[in-house]
Amino acid sequence: MYVALPWIPVNGFPAVFLDVLNRRFHFMGLTLAVQDLWVGFFLVTGIGFSLFYVTALFGRVWCGWACPYTVFLEHIYRRIERLIDGDAAARRKLDAAPWTSSKITKRVLKHGAYVFTSLVIAHIFLSYFVSIKGLYDMMHHSPTANTTAFGVVMFLTAGLYGSFSWFREQFCVIMCPYGRMQSALSDNHTVIIGYDKTRGEPRGKVGTTGVGDCVNCTRCVQVCPTGIDIRNGLQLECIGCAACVDACDTIMLKLGRKPGLVRYDSLVAFEGGKTKFIRPRILFYTFLLFVGVGAFAFAASRIEPLRANVLRMQGSPYYVANGVLRNQFLMRMINKRGEPRTFTFALQGELPTGLVVAGSDTPVTIPAQGEELKPLMISLPETAFKGPFKISIRVTDSKDGKTYTTKPFEFVGPDNRLKSNDYLDPKQYLQQ
Repeated sequence: MYVALPWIPVNGFPAVFLDVLNRRFHFMGLTLAVQDLWVGFFLVTGIGFSLFYVTALFGRVWCGWACPYTVFLEHIYRRIERLIDGDAAARRKLDAAPWTSSKITKRVLKHGAYVFTSLVIAHIFLSYFVSIKGLYDMMHHSPTANTTAFGVVMFLTAGLYGSFSWFREQFCVIMCPYGRMQSALSDNHTVIIGYDKTRGEPRGKVGTTGVGDCVNCTRCVQVCPTGIDIRNGLQLECIGCAACVDACDTIMLKLGRKPGLVRYDSLVAFEGGKTKFIRPRILFYTFLLFVGVGAFAFAASRIEPLRANVLRMQGSPYYVANGVLRNQFLMRMINKRGEPRTFTFALQGELPTGLVVAGSDTPVTIPAQGEELKPLMISLPETAFKGPFKISIRVTDSKDGKTYTTKPFEFVGPDNRLKSNDYLDPKQYLQQ
């Protein structure tokens, strides 16, 4: 998915394209301007509630199976390592061996592949912000022509190489805050990876009487990426990858014993009880999940392909000349579609007689993903002004006839009381 998303076209743009330069953000056909990014709050909180929900049910299953860090490490970098250096036993043997031409060759090949893979991942990351076509054009020029982009790629490459060649699971244990939240999000009915002490203890060799199924082969410890012993219970470092489950089941099957000594289950089930999936915590998280999904769906439905708003120009809020009262505004329009559109304008609201608008009589064509600033001069005879009033502008798409209405803005003028001789005394005016 990470590699494919920038290549998949949706409505003329990549499926995910964060066009920071032009301040346009495309997500699966939905185009957002900077002013629309408030929708992201509901998306992020919805993802957070979903993570709470999944963790309460199945522990750190996200860490072991879906976290991008785990996916890249286990399915790319460790595959490269196994291909070049062999399995865990062969790697330990190679690490302890003296530096020979064979060992040097393997090290150069492995770390060269690490650097190349990190470069590829970093370039794909950049394509989310400049598009695949933009990235391809950049690669045909000198790095000095795109210094910032080149610097980002080099920084990411160094970070990825350092993380996946050396730091590895230390990131999950030391830096990631999610593991520390696990104890607050889970309870005794949460399904986790655990060791069945009732069945496995006491440990002993095969053939020894009075011992459990655990033969103390330590395979579960050897395969654990964070180096913990799952037989000591649930620990902060456990990322739920189930490597210990596979290792233990393999040994059990070789010994003709039932698999599942180390398995997915709840603490209640390991003690002989029954796991309850429906419980107050889950009901509460389900409620939050639906609230988050509903809020995001509602917020996304409020996004329109045209954004139009009216701002008052800088300077005096109004001008009076030759008996005419004038307000000056600036209308900003953003066309989020992938094609040019032409728009017409009309005032709406409870408009007084004699109101005149200069600048709204001619249609405006906005290019694809373009932005247009249109000045509006709204005039009214001074004698017709009775007090501030609200106006809004109806924008009509000439192609499909769809209309959009701006938020109401206010037409202002001088206070009528200032025109009366009764209030010429400043002290009396302030008291009144």
